[in-house]
Amino acid sequence: MTHRFHDGRTDQGFPEAGHRPDEGFSAGPELDKKGRTPAQRRKRRWKIARRCAYAFVGIFIVLPAIAFVITYFSVDVPSPQSVAQGQNQAVTYLYADGSPMGKDVPPGGNRQILTADQIPDVVKHAVIATEDSTFETNSGFDLTGLLRAGFNQLTGGTGGGSTISQQYVKKATDNDAPTLTRKWTELAKSFKMNQTYEKQDIITAYLNIIYFGRGAYGIGAASQAFFHKDVGQLDYSQAALLAGLIQQPGRSENTKVATGRWNTALNRMLENHYLTPQQRQSARFPTPIPLSESKDDSSAPYRFISEQVKAELAQQGITEDKYYSGGYTVQTTVDKKAQDTATKAATDALKNQSDDRLLNALVAVDPKTGGVLAYYGGPGIVEVNGQQQAARDWASTPQNPGSSMKPFDLTAFLKMGDGINETFDGSNNRVFDGRTVRNAGPSSSCPGPCTVAEAMKRSVNTVFYDMVLNRTKQGPVKQAAEEAGVRTKEDGGQSEISTKDNNISLGGGDTRITPMDMASAYATFAANGVQRDRHFVLKVTNSQNEVAYQAAESPGKTAFADSDADLSKQIAGNVTSALKPVIGFSKLQCPSGHECAGKTGTQQHTKRSGEPSWAANANAQTWMVGYTPSVSVAAWVGADGDQALHGKGNSPIYGSTIAGPMWQKFIKGYLTGTPGEKFDQVPLIGAATPPASGVADSPGTGDQPTGTNTPDPDQPGDGGAVEPTEPTDSDGTGPPSGSPHSPKPPKHTPTGDSTPPEEEPDGG
Repeated sequence: MTHRFHDGRTDQGFPEAGHRPDEGFSAGPELDKKGRTPAQRRKRRWKIARRCAYAFVGIFIVLPAIAFVITYFSVDVPSPQSVAQGQNQAVTYLYADGSPMGKDVPPGGNRQILTADQIPDVVKHAVIATEDSTFETNSGFDLTGLLRAGFNQLTGGTGGGSTISQQYVKKATDNDAPTLTRKWTELAKSFKMNQTYEKQDIITAYLNIIYFGRGAYGIGAASQAFFHKDVGQLDYSQAALLAGLIQQPGRSENTKVATGRWNTALNRMLENHYLTPQQRQSARFPTPIPLSESKDDSSAPYRFISEQVKAELAQQGITEDKYYSGGYTVQTTVDKKAQDTATKAATDALKNQSDDRLLNALVAVDPKTGGVLAYYGGPGIVEVNGQQQAARDWASTPQNPGSSMKPFDLTAFLKMGDGINETFDGSNNRVFDGRTVRNAGPSSSCPGPCTVAEAMKRSVNTVFYDMVLNRTKQGPVKQAAEEAGVRTKEDGGQSEISTKDNNISLGGGDTRITPMDMASAYATFAANGVQRDRHFVLKVTNSQNEVAYQAAESPGKTAFADSDADLSKQIAGNVTSALKPVIGFSKLQCPSGHECAGKTGTQQHTKRSGEPSWAANANAQTWMVGYTPSVSVAAWVGADGDQALHGKGNSPIYGSTIAGPMWQKFIKGYLTGTPGEKFDQVPLIGAATPPASGVADSPGTGDQPTGTNTPDPDQPGDGGAVEPTEPTDSDGTGPPSGSPHSPKPPKHTPTGDSTPPEEEPDGG
């Protein structure tokens, strides 16, 4: 007989009627799939948590601590003396042939390492407040600052977390690579530094090696470079400026930046109770001494060349704060003969001129390499109110190019498939959209249909204004200039090319190009339509004679026709064909055996209220830009801003009167004795045969010069003027030709009224 345990349920498992399930039955704990009770499960979870915690502590605390201890005992903190030895090394400059050009010696080249007692508290406080407000209490690194820096990096913000100790280590090791290894080692060294040295010693070490700008490493050198004072003589305002510049030493000469950093330093000094509110309120910006007085330049290379070299090296990773630390030797592209010839041609051009406002610049570029052969931007030092100060580099200052812009008009025209034998109406005083466009005079006009080639030779403004306004439009002209090598501000350069109106066609209005860019752009024509980037540096070696940078030989790129090198060469060759006759027409000569092509350019002065009537015919900017197959040269003569200039005998200046002879003197001096070169011949674009125009050259202005080489100001061979419908709507060009003859203007812009000068105006 089988017995079954009766639990009050039916055979099917349902409770019997009248029997409650909980009567006489006690349910056990709920088990999971693995048969574990809740208590067992809780115990299991805590066990896992403890193991994770142990692992976390081991991985993120114990192991890093062990690694940190190992790193701590394996690293050394460089002394300020050892760091300073590497910072104060002169930079040697060489010409392209390896001959010496000069040495750029840092202002603190003979500096001494200062002791804590030699640096006043006001300087230390300024730097601590500005750079590391927790310096007195941190252990070499600031955890809050590190977390803030990490957050900023993750969120795209700015601001770092480095302490003064970390900055010292970074500068001492010359290692700022964005790697975890570098940061780890830096933290260990910073901590060790704070365990080894007193805070006064650390801030002193830091101030002895940090870079302040002007080539000055260390507070002693900076005090001399900026104020010609011993560091002990600095007041709190001067100390604040130097402290502020630590973050942006490369912009120390930018007054806006320097003032902003000075204010930041003063505000932080106030927040840290190093200044009283009264001192902060009464603070005045401490104007540094002129840059030219900050160091001895007697053996230095030409200042504007070294500035261009520094800018170029900064783009290659040798920034200003590293410039004096490598014992570098810089071999430049500059040719000694070319540089000497350029300097003499430019200085001679302004000798015996009666207008002392005249300035000039000359740049020569090798079309075959893009290397700068000669660079003259004016004197490096000028005297203002009895004080010497650094001068402006006029070779890198944008100016209205005037008619030297017309080759870019032609380039855009050729790219459309139209050629130099196409014809336009070259007559004077043509009206376009309500504006009257004038030519410079009878020799700069065509009485009827005028070919583009003839218009280029005569610089017929009405033709090129018409060409751009109605055929090419302004955008393609700008594109052609940029393709040739003009570096506009949009591309990190200095030049500006405006397409907002048709002034671009005659190089006026808001179109301004540097002489350096003009030389580079015309070099592309000389190189058969191959554009090569302009550069000053061939090679840089360090103190161990290791190559730190070397410019790669550039095959260049096709400028005007994408990848069609033959078409780009044809376009450039057609431009050259149009520019060759300009040389003789402007009464300039090319060295024997060489072919030259080029274009003069003149921008008229904009007459201002209160100026005499003759000022309307005066010119403000003049150019001669030309080339052979082996050198492209831009010569500029003008003034600081739009001024009514005059040449010898108080006559107006033109592209062919001062700039032209300066260009000619350089090109003859540089190329005389070298093998002759001719331009490559290319097929004409468009019509092959020019129509008969019936235009004859004015006497003495043919393709070959006659008589002396002195240009005739009555035949400037260049021009450009646009007369607005309203007299007050000036576009930067001048009055119509044919003004009555009158006495010539005096030496400087006079007061009172007088009549226009004898020569006809030469605008645009």
